Amino acid sequence: MTMSPALPDNDRPPPARFAFDRQTWKEIAYLLANLPMAIAGFVYTVFLVGVGVGLSVTVVGLPLLALGLQGARGLGRAERGRARGMLGVRIDEPSPMPRSRSDRGFFSWLWSGLRDPVGWRALLFSFMRLPWGVATFAVALVSLFVLWPVLPFIARGLTNADRAMVRGLLSPSDELESRIAELESDRGVVVDTAAADLRRIERDLHDGAQARLVALAMDLGLAKEKLTDDPEAAARMVDEAHGEVKVALQELRDLARGIHPAVLTDRGLDAALSAIASRCTAPVNVSVALPGRPAEAIEGIAYFTVSELLQNVSKHSRARSASVEVWRSQERLLIQVTDDGVGGARLDGGTGMAGLAERLGAVDGLFVLDSPEGGPTTVTAELPWRDRVDAAPKSV
Repeated sequence: MTMSPALPDNDRPPPARFAFDRQTWKEIAYLLANLPMAIAGFVYTVFLVGVGVGLSVTVVGLPLLALGLQGARGLGRAERGRARGMLGVRIDEPSPMPRSRSDRGFFSWLWSGLRDPVGWRALLFSFMRLPWGVATFAVALVSLFVLWPVLPFIARGLTNADRAMVRGLLSPSDELESRIAELESDRGVVVDTAAADLRRIERDLHDGAQARLVALAMDLGLAKEKLTDDPEAAARMVDEAHGEVKVALQELRDLARGIHPAVLTDRGLDAALSAIASRCTAPVNVSVALPGRPAEAIEGIAYFTVSELLQNVSKHSRARSASVEVWRSQERLLIQVTDDGVGGARLDGGTGMAGLAERLGAVDGLFVLDSPEGGPTTVTAELPWRDRVDAAPKSV
């Protein structure tokens, strides 16, 4: 593995000087501590690999090796902390080991532990560090008494190699582990969003249609009692109940439209977006140029994204006109909503933009907001394109 000592600009230490400043003393202390840390890591690695491999023919060898790899993660964590505190290296923690579940079983846990790349790279780092630790300890100690005028430059060169080794072997493994951590976070967002939607539907049913239907049942009961004694009053009550039924039906239609509109299922995004654009307070020009219909989940997210954005146009933008464009570019579905309103929208402005960004991010999408003060506001959303899988025709 080739490791370059070049450092990113955002964590480059101050230039080495002949004067022994605080950073220089930290680097010297780091080099002197390399030897005891390297000895501890080397002994741990040799003992673990020797005992684990030697006992692999028994029932305790592989479990011992899996536990040892988890311990190696602790060694790597200690080295990353030492590099952060003394060398100023900005390095993320790798994704944690997945917690074992009772339904996964022993062998699933064993296999996950044995193929843990973070643990194996920590062992490799500990094994390689012994000769380097001896060399850096000796050079730093001798230079402290003999070459002290140029020791800051020697310490900087040696610790740059340490920085490269820490980044190369103890950082998260390129994009894979970062992607795993991102997907784990997105899964939590999806779960929280689904729970919030269920609570919203339950609240709307309880406070709206359900309460109206309960009142309707009571009114019809009273009308039934008055039917023989006062037919005219009963007729008036039945007429009022008929009006309440119409209102309850409208509320249920609105609620169903909020869950998944029928026009979206039947006619696709073009017709569904035109329908919600007609309810916007500003004239909206809708342009949908798609070669076909995307998967139902992607289509639904696109619909509700535009719906939320047009609601923001109606409530906050004071726009005179707006436009919605939807098109496909390679394997992505792109949405752009523009209005000529007052602008000033922000992801933390309480207009639901942050929630939209989280929902899109949970399905590997993007959300870009451009809204300077005075307008115009342009929101660009991007979703992965997946072809719709049509249901198999029913056999006759």
